[in-house]
Amino acid sequence: MARKLRIEYAGAIYHVMNRGDRRELIFMDDADRQRFVDTLGEACAKTGWQVHAYVLMPNHFHWVLETPQPNLVAGMKWLLGTDTSRFIRRHKLFGHLFSGRYKSLIVDGSGSGYLKSVGDYVHLNPARGGGKRGVQADSARLVCGRREASGGVEAGAVAGS
Repeated sequence: MARKLRIEYAGAIYHVMNRGDRRELIFMDDADRQRFVDTLGEACAKTGWQVHAYVLMPNHFHWVLETPQPNLVAGMKWLLGTDTSRFIRRHKLFGHLFSGRYKSLIVDGSGSGYLKSVGDYVHLNPARGGGKRGVQADSARLVCGRREASGGVEAGAVAGS
């Protein structure tokens, strides 16, 4: 069975998520989390992406991401490949870091309130995960306009806050 094609278009907003292979850790420590955010910042610089919200859980991540150009697939290929290489090199491991394909769900940003709901889902993910340690989140929705978040990731207001 063929894979479903990814829908890409200029100005698309996505809820992107991925999990560690066999649900294993993708962040062993704060240095791994910072490296990932820095790599995401590099991807944003290369692609023009705007990250509206994110959370890094020990074994998975969630983002709300806007793509001014239709380049989600190319950017994710670079980002996940680069991050995996850096992780494996640092920890002297081999094999896969992430489990299969990332998931990307299109978010309606037309003002229907769905964008805010997705932002809330992302930001509340640590609470639903039992308050696990080693969580990094950016509460960009609490600020108006655009601002620089850690690692050079441009974070913007999600909606209605």
